[in-house]
Amino acid sequence: MSTLSILLQTEQNPTSFWIMMGALMVVFYFFMIRPQQKKAKDAKKFRESIQKGAKVVTIGGIHGKVVEVSDKTVLLEVDSNVKLRFEKSALAMDSSMQLNETTAKG
Repeated sequence: MSTLSILLQTEQNPTSFWIMMGALMVVFYFFMIRPQQKKAKDAKKFRESIQKGAKVVTIGGIHGKVVEVSDKTVLLEVDSNVKLRFEKSALAMDSSMQLNETTAKG
């Protein structure tokens, strides 16, 4: 069947058009919206579970060790005697998690 014949059939039967649109919405939800919500939920869970001594990576690519954790910020030691304060939202993931993902891909 060509695309033209499918379009001509939907003009004859508007119910099939709405069924096709509904199916398109379901596919869009399962392949686009749901995975994004799961990823955001996992990131939130990670940020809430950060503890002192954890090795993390910021979204800017800075690797560091958590020295202090407060409600909205963390203090990272990025080098000896070099400490930087970041918002928790700026943390991407645990560096050990990142290493596991790259070795799994390669």
